[in-house]
Amino acid sequence: MSRSERKQQTRQRILDAAGRGFRKAGFGGIGVDGLAKEAGVTSGAFYAHFDSKAAAFRESVAQGMAELKDGVCHFQGQHGHTWWPEFVCFYLGEKRKCELSESCALQSLASEISRSDPTSRAEFEAELLNVAALILAGPTSEHAPADIGEAMFALSTLVGAVTLARAVADPAVAEKIAAAAAQTLLSGNRYRDSREPA
Repeated sequence: MSRSERKQQTRQRILDAAGRGFRKAGFGGIGVDGLAKEAGVTSGAFYAHFDSKAAAFRESVAQGMAELKDGVCHFQGQHGHTWWPEFVCFYLGEKRKCELSESCALQSLASEISRSDPTSRAEFEAELLNVAALILAGPTSEHAPADIGEAMFALSTLVGAVTLARAVADPAVAEKIAAAAAQTLLSGNRYRDSREPA
């Protein structure tokens, strides 16, 4: 392995560790020393690859959103016309129950982004719109979002349900939250205007 390849490998290891650290502890809950320790490198090695904790955070968010897009593409390619129900069930099931350090960036880092600088928020917004566009570009699937508004509603519902379910102590309550979100997203009237009569 060449020196440049080793350097890139180390950088990626630090970035992966930073993503886990930020998901688990939040931006303010972990410092450079903690991120370096998570990656198995010195703080000096961290700064050799990232100018600051904020720079590592921005790249961690970008990588997390790329992973989400890869996940959407995987379900679209693997399940075809049933991809949307499969994705919803996966997100509200396995992705809800996994370790917080391995959770979806959209769920675990959005609140951190809301407290960050305008540039980071603009970059996050662009990635969020890309995720929504990817959902709309997928194969026709029953109850899948049909426009940008529906895609944003669906993503908000998924993220909100997982966030609330992770926050409660009783697993039965968490299951009810997830089940209610699934029912909303996989029923024919989920986007009905609340002002319309039922």
